[in-house]
Amino acid sequence: MKRYCLALDLKEDEALINEYEQLHKAVAPEIIESITSAGITVMDIYRVGNRLFMIMETTDDFSFHEKDKMDKANPKVQVWENQVWKYQQALPFAKPGEKWVLMEQIFSLP
Repeated sequence: MKRYCLALDLKEDEALINEYEQLHKAVAPEIIESITSAGITVMDIYRVGNRLFMIMETTDDFSFHEKDKMDKANPKVQVWENQVWKYQQALPFAKPGEKWVLMEQIFSLP
């Protein structure tokens, strides 16, 4: 098992943030399938203000590169990604086109 933590910002608009949360209460089965078939076994998203924090646990052979390829080839995922981008904004230091930014672990309780 591997664990990854990622961050992303939402647009600073309370109505949009509420809509975004509502979307995540009823995620389509095809989107769930695309997540689990890539080797993601746990995915939790937390919010504080407009900052999102995602924790993912994956199989040992999980690859962000392969997940990206799978997503680009899946029309349902592309519709979902375009839909949620209405609510999201890149972190100030994100690379062009980058949404979720992988966080670096700086502490772990032994």
